[in-house]
Amino acid sequence: MSAPTSHEVTGGRDAATGDPAASATTGRPAATFDAAEAWQLNPKVALRPEPFGALLYHFGTRKLSFLKNLTVVGIVESLRDHDSADDALAAAGIDAAQRPLYVQALDALAASEMICRRAA
Repeated sequence: MSAPTSHEVTGGRDAATGDPAASATTGRPAATFDAAEAWQLNPKVALRPEPFGALLYHFGTRKLSFLKNLTVVGIVESLRDHDSADDALAAAGIDAAQRPLYVQALDALAASEMICRRAA
């Protein structure tokens, strides 16, 4: 199994502020990922499954990301069905040794606004 990866194709800096951690749509810092919270695929994001994983396209920021791990794709697709990202990771069978890699991948997706917090 390969390590989960997410790769952005377009620029990583917010055009308005020049801040690499700022949201391109709001200028505020992007969401800090907390696995104990409920998350979902951002409604402004389209996920297209591919043989290698998936393409994510954000219609607001116009960022394109590649998910090169089918397990990450499954977790992202299942976030909406779980009370927390922790629950989604557990349902996907992610053990304690693998967990940091998957949390890192979800953190990157939150920072790029591909996933967002879900109202309880």
